[in-house]
Amino acid sequence: MVNYADRMKEIRASAIRELLALTKKPEIISFAGGLPAPDLFPVADLKKATDSVFDEAGKTILQYGETAGWAELRKHIAERMLKRNQIVTTPDNVILTAGSQQGLDFIGKLFLDEGDVVLMESPSYLGAINAVKPYLPNFVEVPTDGDGLIVEELERILQTTDRVKLIYVIPDFQNPSGRTWPLERRKKFMEVITKYEIPVIEDNPYGDLRFYGEFLPALKTMDTKGLVMYLGTFSKILSPGMRIGWICANNAYIDKLNLIAQGAVLQTATFTAAIVSKYLDMFDVDEHIARILPVYKHSCDLMISTMDECFPEEAVFTRPDGGLFTWVDLPDYIDTKIMADEAMARKVAYVPGEGFFPNGGNKHCLRLNYSKEPDERIVTGIRILGEVIKNNIK
Repeated sequence: MVNYADRMKEIRASAIRELLALTKKPEIISFAGGLPAPDLFPVADLKKATDSVFDEAGKTILQYGETAGWAELRKHIAERMLKRNQIVTTPDNVILTAGSQQGLDFIGKLFLDEGDVVLMESPSYLGAINAVKPYLPNFVEVPTDGDGLIVEELERILQTTDRVKLIYVIPDFQNPSGRTWPLERRKKFMEVITKYEIPVIEDNPYGDLRFYGEFLPALKTMDTKGLVMYLGTFSKILSPGMRIGWICANNAYIDKLNLIAQGAVLQTATFTAAIVSKYLDMFDVDEHIARILPVYKHSCDLMISTMDECFPEEAVFTRPDGGLFTWVDLPDYIDTKIMADEAMARKVAYVPGEGFFPNGGNKHCLRLNYSKEPDERIVTGIRILGEVIKNNIK
């Protein structure tokens, strides 16, 4: 008999990763993953950047590097956070990670002992739940509405809950709901955080993908006590296969995270970090984003308009201003995990909603992604899904 660590009892296969394996079949119309459209990857430009960095520093980028990651890329990131997010920081306050997913794991390792409390929006990102679950915390879900996390509910929880160690939030185009916090709610949230001095993970993988409205300041711009750890990534604007993300945090947190990274990976891959850095030297990433935004906006608008046409009135869904997802609430008696089998039988895949709630329940929800499929498959898939939903309405 193998005696695994107790933490392994909490580790489950990701419902999304398992679905992605099923949806590799070309006949499956997949709204399941959070995959960027592969036709929008800047393949030619990344190839030029790769050739250039090899010509200039081939031996260097193939060698071990510093734990925090390729210095030139951390400089680019600090400059970009100021330009795009109004976050004033330095390269020394940035550590590179293998996507922001690894950043979640590192932060969980830094802060959580068994029985500590993690606060999350309800619903929240499934990958974040899975990243910190091995550290055996207790999850407390903070209620949300159409504008995101309800701050009054957060303060009530903080007043009545011991051992709160972390709060995890996605204020911009949240995964899975697609919601965005308005400015006033961000301000109120930070007032509460400052009062109770609870470390915050501000995850922002989708912030550059805004279709409507104006960019809103990051929570970290309102952070007067160094409590906010800002997570960013190049996965949604360049390529997820590069596996380059980062954490921006205060000096004390960064020092500890460097120690964790030394033990876990020694360093994030110099090879891909240097390529991304050279890409940013050679090309205007904002021009690239400006090219991909109309494509995602069109796909989002097409999905929403088709849902308006084909979904029954009992299906309530979000209308995102950006990002990659919309969220559907159905009547409480519907189990979307069971319904997913019916949809898959008709070659349409989505992610059932229960996994986005750290304490389970809420089986009547589902998440849809609109970024990957072409127009005709979006329309066909949503029409089929509308019929499946109607079949399950009493």
